Amino acid sequence: MTRRPKIAELEKSAQRPISLSLVTTAGFPDYALLDSGNGRKLERFGNITVDRPEPQAMWQQRLPAERWSSANAVFSGSEDEEKGRWRVDKPVPESWPVKVAGVTMLCRLSAFRHLGLFPEQLPHWEWMREGLQRVNGTRPRVLNLFAYTGAASLIAARAGAEVVHVDASKKAIAWAKENQAASGLTEAPIRWILDDARKFAAREVRRGRTYHMILVDPPKFGRGPNNEVWDLFEHLPDLMRDCAQLLDPACAHLCLTAYAIRASALAIDGLVREMLTDRGGQIESGELAIIDQSGGRAIGTSLFSRWSSP
Repeated sequence: MTRRPKIAELEKSAQRPISLSLVTTAGFPDYALLDSGNGRKLERFGNITVDRPEPQAMWQQRLPAERWSSANAVFSGSEDEEKGRWRVDKPVPESWPVKVAGVTMLCRLSAFRHLGLFPEQLPHWEWMREGLQRVNGTRPRVLNLFAYTGAASLIAARAGAEVVHVDASKKAIAWAKENQAASGLTEAPIRWILDDARKFAAREVRRGRTYHMILVDPPKFGRGPNNEVWDLFEHLPDLMRDCAQLLDPACAHLCLTAYAIRASALAIDGLVREMLTDRGGQIESGELAIIDQSGGRAIGTSLFSRWSSP
């Protein structure tokens, strides 16, 4: 049974000053945000340049129009909906390799404007590797929920962890396995689980399982393999309660990322603090952002809250 925080504990927690963080990345050798502005962003993934919508880029573009027009592919779609279509102006392979944090991700032009890799997550992956190094006496155990194409799973496996990779999309898991092969990690201890994240976490609680690192990266809305409905605002609290019970009692870390526009970093921070108020430790919450090369401007990409045990 989940323990509810006592009123005195919540009051004590509420007295702590909340300071939100801006965690940024300027990219890495195989990725760069070249420019942004006028509601767009120009990015390089490996040797392929793409032009995608970015409503938050309300400033003016710095690079000349000729540089933007040289992109291999341009995505068009509604600002409110991720689905749209790519216009390919220069040759783009079906997939191509992008190296990050010691693994190889195969990028592709998808119908949902994504390419299979979220570069802004690099600081979280580095934080994860540091946390795994704190685990002593046993092989670190990692639970990656809503794990998509597996960058975090592969980086954790490369760091020596046992990984449980959970996603509701058979296509995404197949893509993640391709990335595993491209990274030379076919023998790594990764369990690929096609399941609804909420159902899987609840079963793990009943089994008495624990993990040293839990990553939760949910969409705003989605469906499980059996058409289960996921709504971030409705279902995230219960999932986080289960995740709190799955954290190893001796040494554990949790990272929650949310791309929901209606939420705020304060909402994510408040939820994590409530679920883990009796565990002590450190909580950091804020925004992830990518810095563009043309003007040093930060584009916020997602909200996050991450917790480490004492």
